[in-house]
Amino acid sequence: MGLFEKIGFTADVTPTIDWQLIPAETFGIFESWGGRERIKSAKERFYYFFIDSWKEPAILCLMERGIKFARVLARIDAPQELIDNAVKSQGKTMGLDKSYAIDDTLKEWLKRNVVNTDDDSRVIPFADAIEKEDMGTALPGRDAELPAELTRVTLNSASRDLQEKDVDAIIRGGNFFDTQYNIKGRFANFLVDNNDGLTVTDKVTGIMWQRGGCDITSIRKIQGYIKKMNDSRFAGYDNWRLPSMEEALSLMEAEQNDKGLYLHKCFSADQPFIFLAGRRDPGGYWFCDYKQGTIYWASGTIPGGFGRLCRTT
Repeated sequence: MGLFEKIGFTADVTPTIDWQLIPAETFGIFESWGGRERIKSAKERFYYFFIDSWKEPAILCLMERGIKFARVLARIDAPQELIDNAVKSQGKTMGLDKSYAIDDTLKEWLKRNVVNTDDDSRVIPFADAIEKEDMGTALPGRDAELPAELTRVTLNSASRDLQEKDVDAIIRGGNFFDTQYNIKGRFANFLVDNNDGLTVTDKVTGIMWQRGGCDITSIRKIQGYIKKMNDSRFAGYDNWRLPSMEEALSLMEAEQNDKGLYLHKCFSADQPFIFLAGRRDPGGYWFCDYKQGTIYWASGTIPGGFGRLCRTT
């Protein structure tokens, strides 16, 4: 069995690896639909290897990409030294992106050990690569009273456009922790377990949160996700929405948990940075990054953010 058969392709389908395609080019090619004359249809798919360094150690992955489409198919069990050397040779990526191209050494290793061989032992389909996460909450039950030393706080929940100059005032005004804007900030919340395996509620803010959320996606598709959650009455409610900047920041903790996030461990690590309600003025969308512990903006039109929804109780 070869690489593509291991991840579910039938023997009569023979995708090919694009060895020239690198993560830095994908926005211009697949979101702007430019840069490659041979892309003639949104149904076309391209396959390339890249290095994901959002978590340590960095891992080598196989990506399936098309117009407005992205899916990680597998992790490749490559020598860690080769992966680390490829990352080191490229320096820092632009902004907060953590995706790197493979170098020539990894390319030759992949050809010998993964692509041009029937030995599929180094190919780990993405679904199999995800370890079951410890989601134990160690939180008070839903009937727990708000401690006397804490006071109920009403945060802005409206979707609104914000400029970069607004961010510092929001973070400092709410005393939210942020590694870039307010390292001494501390917002005291009181999370309780709703005992449904799906949600927790902060009794300080009165906000119910998904413990998980949706996979990496675009702003257009996340609107469909919100509709799906409301139509299906997720956890029994139909008023789920994206959080405001203040609401997302209220969950930011001053120390990283054992999942590497500035967030309580009751939340899944599968949503390290999430879309926020409202746009960035003059363009783009805001995100709350629990991996880096800060706020940032990006285009939002490419699959570049996760969703974790909330609702006002």
